Amino acid sequence: MDLLSVIPPIVAVVLAIVTKRVLLSLFISIWVGGLIAAGGDPFSAISVTFTWMKDVMVDPWNARFLVMTSLLGCGAAFMFKTGGSQGLINVLEKKLTTRKRVQFLSYFLGIIVFFNDYVNSVIVGNASKDIAAKHRISREKLSYVLDSTAAPMATIGPVSDWIGFQVSLIAGAFASLSVVGLQPYGAFLESIPWNFYAILCLLAVPMIIAGKDFGPMAKAEERAQKTGKLIPDGSTPLSSVDQDLGEPHKKDGSVWNFILPLVALISVSMWGLWYSGGGLEGKSIMAALEDTDVSVALTWGAFAMTLAGIMQALIQRMSLKDVEDTLLGGIRTMLPALIIIILAWSIGTVTSELGTAEFVVSATESWMTAALLPFLIFIISMFISFATGTSWGTMSILTPIALPLAFTFGGEELIPIAIGAIFAGSIFGDHVSPISDTTVMASIFAESDHIAHVNTQAPYALVPAGIAGVLYLTYSIVGSSIILLIAGIVVQFFLLRYLGNRYAKRYADQESRIA
Repeated sequence: MDLLSVIPPIVAVVLAIVTKRVLLSLFISIWVGGLIAAGGDPFSAISVTFTWMKDVMVDPWNARFLVMTSLLGCGAAFMFKTGGSQGLINVLEKKLTTRKRVQFLSYFLGIIVFFNDYVNSVIVGNASKDIAAKHRISREKLSYVLDSTAAPMATIGPVSDWIGFQVSLIAGAFASLSVVGLQPYGAFLESIPWNFYAILCLLAVPMIIAGKDFGPMAKAEERAQKTGKLIPDGSTPLSSVDQDLGEPHKKDGSVWNFILPLVALISVSMWGLWYSGGGLEGKSIMAALEDTDVSVALTWGAFAMTLAGIMQALIQRMSLKDVEDTLLGGIRTMLPALIIIILAWSIGTVTSELGTAEFVVSATESWMTAALLPFLIFIISMFISFATGTSWGTMSILTPIALPLAFTFGGEELIPIAIGAIFAGSIFGDHVSPISDTTVMASIFAESDHIAHVNTQAPYALVPAGIAGVLYLTYSIVGSSIILLIAGIVVQFFLLRYLGNRYAKRYADQESRIA
């Protein structure tokens, strides 16, 4: 565990932002990790690099995830090909008469679909991307709304696979501590008001939609409104259903061609989460979610979505050749994302092999005090999740370390605060890291250029993150999560308003000078 362990993720992030070439940046960063692991031998580094990539692809969970992502692409392809996407637009366009209303549709759908962040991106992206395009909403703005409701909503529930996972981590930490005064699920519920970033992030979205954009996002929105270009010149959307599939088979399709595949996806996924966790054995919903196999359940749901699409296509008398072409086209739309996800997982293997997370934790343990602990946990988890691109991995690393520290420094009262800080920091990194699978999923289903999404979203994420950091620093003085949250919400409202107004004034001044 040394300073070299943080170099590969830093290389990945910096190269991706500078070159705007995600695949090349990720591969180079994995090779750099292999070079460190191989002691500087460049040829051995190549061997190590491809071994790591092979290992992540044959992992059972990862392999199912790749299949699930491909099936989701197929399901989305059939929605488009059978006219379901156009049918949805026909139903909604009479009511969604303004850009703000279209964005609020995406936001409210993101709140409603709370049980899984991947499914959230699929449903909300497919439901809103076409109507958003009609109103010239940039793909960067749409992917921001998707990304800012997916993971933050899944982590606070009320019921999701995230919560089952998080509760299982808390239970494991409690078992090692022999804590008897707290129940894992109860501790999780107590931690929700302390998950400042997730809550502030969810509230930032409507504040920004109702207010004014600033920074790179404002420029993206201006471009889309003035020129109709939904993505920047020279950029490539991570997926494009219409480009890969051509014209719909039935242009005047029914909205049911959109709704029924989604019903199949949601219902089978929910049933799969309950069933694979032992629901038939009489377990409660939360107990089943703790033990569920998420990859199996969501793969079942994605297959059901695709099957529903195939049946609707056959009802429309689409030929078997066209059905097969649609299946292949759906997988083709996912291909760039699948490659990015494999490379992102490989970076996770690099950081695990080199001990990146352990180095960060060990380098900061000596600074800990009871008053500083939640803030330091938040900052450390932000860094680890950003560098590794995984919130679940960060939670897995930090929960067994941070909860004993919290118990030692502050007893049972500090544990829910520490849990909230872990989950908040983990979501931030997962939310803004270009190597995060949830960030990739938002880019896919918004049909956004991935780096453009990352660049425009970062300033919007830093506002709630900065406020959350201050709140954790002041928790020992104020003591009440509710008071801190209210203060944070008020500050965020006025800060976002100030930033939006300042950018609008600067832009108006520039326009007047040009005129």
